[in-house]
Amino acid sequence: MPFLLAAIVPAALITCWGIIYIIDPYKYEKSYYLYLGVYGVVNTYVFFVSIQKMLYKNLEINGWSPFMFNIILFILLILGMNWMNWKALYSETYYKLQQKSSIPVGWASIAGASYILGQIILSFVYTDSGISILMIVCLTLLSFFTAFLSINIHRYFFIRKHMDRALAIYPEFGLPKDERHGNEKKKRKRKKKKKK
Repeated sequence: MPFLLAAIVPAALITCWGIIYIIDPYKYEKSYYLYLGVYGVVNTYVFFVSIQKMLYKNLEINGWSPFMFNIILFILLILGMNWMNWKALYSETYYKLQQKSSIPVGWASIAGASYILGQIILSFVYTDSGISILMIVCLTLLSFFTAFLSINIHRYFFIRKHMDRALAIYPEFGLPKDERHGNEKKKRKRKKKKKK
């Protein structure tokens, strides 16, 4: 029950926050990046709690040292992802990657992850705790993805600080849906009147 409560409360709060983006995603477009970043942190935390539950309940590990070690890893994961994003952003790494038409990094990482998972399955699936270890590894891999989403917190504050740049690229950013389409219709009507 303590593990369940520790995971379900933040998960419920982030789900309630997400409802506003279902109701009116265009109106709240500015804050969506903040939501996505916090969503990444919360989900990484939920995976962290799930891993602790498996370690302490399924694998029957005792003591505080594994828990403290995992907290340090959790913090390093979140901070590491955001530091990597910051470095990539300001060293123009993202821009350089966008200029390339095809980057084989994705396929290479999928192949590497498949190999690792295959080895884990062969090594642990036939032991008593093999399924728990496999679940922990899968949750750890998912944690990398959700931790990566946390970089959107920085993106949100960057957009807020440089709103003029965002509007120069995307003038309808943050406008409600009817105003976006309304602006397009007005422009078309003006063009038709000028032609007449």
